[in-house]
Amino acid sequence: MAPGRFPGTLTAAQVARHLAAGLRRARPDVPLVELPVADGGDGTVEAAVAAGWRRVEVEVCGPTGRPVTARLAVRGRTAVVELAEASGLRRLPGGKPRPLTASSVGTGQLVAHALRLGARRIVLGLGGGACTDGGAGLVQGLGGRLLDALGKDLPPGGAALRSLHALDLRALPDLAGVEVVVAGDAAGPLLGRGGAAAVDGPPRGASRDEVRVLDAGLRRWADLAEAASRRAARDLPGAGAAGGVGFAALAFLGATIEPGAALMLDLLDFTGRARGAHLVVTGEGTLDTRSLRGTAPIGVARAAARAGAPVIAVAGRRGLTGERLRKARIQAVYALDDIEPDAERRVRRAGPLLEQLTVAIADEWLPVPRR
Repeated sequence: MAPGRFPGTLTAAQVARHLAAGLRRARPDVPLVELPVADGGDGTVEAAVAAGWRRVEVEVCGPTGRPVTARLAVRGRTAVVELAEASGLRRLPGGKPRPLTASSVGTGQLVAHALRLGARRIVLGLGGGACTDGGAGLVQGLGGRLLDALGKDLPPGGAALRSLHALDLRALPDLAGVEVVVAGDAAGPLLGRGGAAAVDGPPRGASRDEVRVLDAGLRRWADLAEAASRRAARDLPGAGAAGGVGFAALAFLGATIEPGAALMLDLLDFTGRARGAHLVVTGEGTLDTRSLRGTAPIGVARAAARAGAPVIAVAGRRGLTGERLRKARIQAVYALDDIEPDAERRVRRAGPLLEQLTVAIADEWLPVPRR
């Protein structure tokens, strides 16, 4: 059982639990392994913890400055840090967007905590963020100061960056010997039409005028940040990721970017666990052409194929069929909308419906042995 999450409905771990519960009733003698997966986005830490990593909780600043209890996952000297845990949309009070003032400072605090725990490799998942601050908050959370022309600390958020005058980086931790890897597909540059403000601002509640404000702030931030870090990062692939947090990771943490699904599957030892499996079940909320860009289920299918295991998928809605499905290495898709056409009930009863789907999965893929 290696599903991703059903956004807004079930976490990956919950999906795996419902699938396993249904299959255990249908085929109680079949051994099952639950291994929820992620691609660097929301749920990445949870997937690592479900795979046996140690969960560490720490109080940090949420995207609006309110304290939140966030988690990171640790195994040996590797830590998994997730933007959504500290600075995510789900951390916004009342779910109200704060496009101009939301900050990534809590994510920087999580990275700092990982370093204090002795991490020498940090995997940073950047999905599900609420901020468009270019990672300025990340730098502040690590101990850096962003100052205005009067030498005062800037308020949080991307809009305030227009008043940035100087950076004080003396309190940043020493990252010599520390590897930082961003788990995610390479996004666009930091600035301009395809940049962080234009791409991530509107989904986080920014109007057209506010997008221009944010882009101006990010431009000022890029000028001073590149001068301070001595790294030209604004135009690198991935600089615009997560409202520009990718830029700060590249410029100040010396990060590299790796495809999120493949990186996470390697960390979770998916290939080792899937070896010898009779069947692999993956899935996500909507399985469509966007999934082909590298979401967790597609990564699972490709890795399972290399391990010699057949793959099927479950989904809330199915948008892949025929040749596209075959190219994705998925042999069949079982969708909730096949058995429940009402979207509201599909969301409300997603867990029981997944368990209902397992009856067909068991009949077609796990035949009862003859006695």
